[in-house]
Amino acid sequence: MPVPRWGVLLTLLLLAGPASAGQSLQFDMAHSRFGFEIRTRFGQTIEGVFPNFDGQVMVLPDGRHQVRLRMYTRDVEIPGKPRYTGWMRGEEFFDAAQHPVVEFSSDPYDPDITRRGGKIDGTLSIRGISRRETLRLQEPECERPGYDCDLISRGTVQRGRYGMDSWQFALSDRVIFILRARLAGAPQL
Repeated sequence: MPVPRWGVLLTLLLLAGPASAGQSLQFDMAHSRFGFEIRTRFGQTIEGVFPNFDGQVMVLPDGRHQVRLRMYTRDVEIPGKPRYTGWMRGEEFFDAAQHPVVEFSSDPYDPDITRRGGKIDGTLSIRGISRRETLRLQEPECERPGYDCDLISRGTVQRGRYGMDSWQFALSDRVIFILRARLAGAPQL
């Protein structure tokens, strides 16, 4: 089975549920987690997190939804590994000084996808380079995804496509983004 092309921001798309046009659904910042994994050529997995992010899901006039997410690279962390954290923020990876934000903007999508899972297309921007990517939202484990359980999305990005091609001898080209999102303000049943 092929690995999804892009995942990190898939979770964004998960924000569905009953909402009216023009409404903006907000992430529950305390319970959402956006992170990534990259493997070394020696079999080790390095896990990182974006502790600082913002985003919203807009309800469009035709009922479809659209996600916009911003993750701040100046705050990216490799927990417990300050040297790796510095490297991820540095010029050879995210280059936080020059490119402080990773952004994802989805194409409009049917909000029902949050109940069944599936792919969401959009534009991902890293280091000032924008590419079309496809994200995969997992099938939820509850009746009210995003409120009673996490909306989980995963996907893979080839870092070389975004100018992050240093350390090829030590690191895989694949970066797996993992998003676990919750929405604020659950609707009353």
